[in-house]
Amino acid sequence: MTKPDRPLWKFRAGTMALVTAFAVAACGSDADNSAAPSTAGPHSAHAGGSSAPPRPLRAGERFAELRMAEAYTPAPPEGGGSDEYRCQVIDPGLTRTAFLTGTQFAPENVAIAHHAIMYAVPPGGAAAVREQDAKTPGLGWQCFGGTGVAGAEVEEGDAAWVDTWAPGATETLLDQDAGYRLEPGSLLVLQIHYNLLATDGRPTGSDRSAVRLRLTDGTAQTRELETWSVDAPTDLPCTADESGPLCDRAASIADVTKRFGPDVGGMADRQVEECGRGGPKPGDTQTCDHEVEAPMTLFAGFGHMHMLGRALKVELNPGTPKAMVVLDVPQFDFDNQRLLKLPAPVEVGPGDTLRVTCTHDAGLRRQVPQLQKLPPRYVVWGDGTSDEMCTGIMTVSPRKS
Repeated sequence: MTKPDRPLWKFRAGTMALVTAFAVAACGSDADNSAAPSTAGPHSAHAGGSSAPPRPLRAGERFAELRMAEAYTPAPPEGGGSDEYRCQVIDPGLTRTAFLTGTQFAPENVAIAHHAIMYAVPPGGAAAVREQDAKTPGLGWQCFGGTGVAGAEVEEGDAAWVDTWAPGATETLLDQDAGYRLEPGSLLVLQIHYNLLATDGRPTGSDRSAVRLRLTDGTAQTRELETWSVDAPTDLPCTADESGPLCDRAASIADVTKRFGPDVGGMADRQVEECGRGGPKPGDTQTCDHEVEAPMTLFAGFGHMHMLGRALKVELNPGTPKAMVVLDVPQFDFDNQRLLKLPAPVEVGPGDTLRVTCTHDAGLRRQVPQLQKLPPRYVVWGDGTSDEMCTGIMTVSPRKS
């Protein structure tokens, strides 16, 4: 299943494959991803919680304990609000190739650490990340929904979504004979969502969180997994009682282009064309079919949207006798984007189709603190808080025909 001209279809084991580190229990492991927070809502400000101790090392494994370079005191963004998304660089210092077989995020200050995402940046994107860090005052830089660094973004296939932490999460453990290749020179980018709601948005306390990696040199039997992404357009109009210049689709696309460049700005129209449509179809729910072009096994998947996401689904061969749902997220929670294992691995190949369907809700703008003070807009694909995405990210293993 390839689209060589699309940035989203560049995912490979050496770049995006680490995203499947959430749960490879579908491959036969004893992996157990964390349960959802007990107070989770669409975008809840749930209380913090500590992580459980890791399980013992298995034969050939070692732990790498990594910590933020220094403590950071979060502050809300200019213009108000109680949330800060901060990216920090963590260097694992690898001198030889290793395979990642488990991850665990350890928040130091659970009173303000709302959730966290770990990204792996291969050596080719490391310079761009270090440049971003160096030119930004203070520790790290502001980011949202990704690293925020051109040349090191997940959606462009230049970085890997390693893990997601939410309160109550435990260690993510892969099967012992499955791992993801990390080359020397790779970096980790740790995005932490700090929530200052309890202090009315005032800075309070510092945080110096840590990450534990479970690494192994691998063997001839170590299975390398890959990740494939299927996406659909986002064409979400303003609600009937909203108005403003950005409620026009063209104006909104021009705004995205101004903020993120022509490649991101052109996604909205490219998606419409690649999904075989004669033009955009404004509405809450969007869908797109993707033909499978190479034999592979599906093991797991997760959905990625932003603040207005309500539900996401990926179906195999819809409308046929072989139809089945391979990923279903009926209540999307931006703060808990967990990978979900399939009940059993599913074999797919040429002639099969994966359909992704996303539902967004513009009415959430009134409820989500990060969006309440922003002007209403016709929402299209983009990297910002007020933009959206619709992506089903599937864990796969290629196989010979």
